[in-house]
Amino acid sequence: MRRQQAMEQAMFASWGISLIATAGSLFFSEVMKYIPCNLCWYQRILMYPLVILLGVASARKDYNMSLYALILSVIGGLISLYHYLIQKVPALHELGNACGIVPCNTDYINWFGFITIPFLALIAFTLISVLQFIVLKSGEEQ
Repeated sequence: MRRQQAMEQAMFASWGISLIATAGSLFFSEVMKYIPCNLCWYQRILMYPLVILLGVASARKDYNMSLYALILSVIGGLISLYHYLIQKVPALHELGNACGIVPCNTDYINWFGFITIPFLALIAFTLISVLQFIVLKSGEEQ
């Protein structure tokens, strides 16, 4: 019973994180009018479906979808990490210029000197990955 409750909470929390990340992404582009770079688009492609996937999985208590959510979130996290490194590591900064119309090394936000949009996405993808890993491990132990 306790594992079941932990799995429900982890799935619901994952859905909430994906919903907040998607809303934040749309806020930056639609309200603040920040034009997404190519790497931002790839991160969106991996985050947006998680809202639906995790929402349905949470509502139906279908923990078999955790593997799919974990795969999407790990890939998204790797892209976010690469994007963040392009922004923050001087040796990689030049790679961002070849990203498309909007350079991937552009910092639309830079809170506290290290929090950028790719960093926020990395945190979201990491949290979702950890929670989905917990769901998968809890499901195996039943």
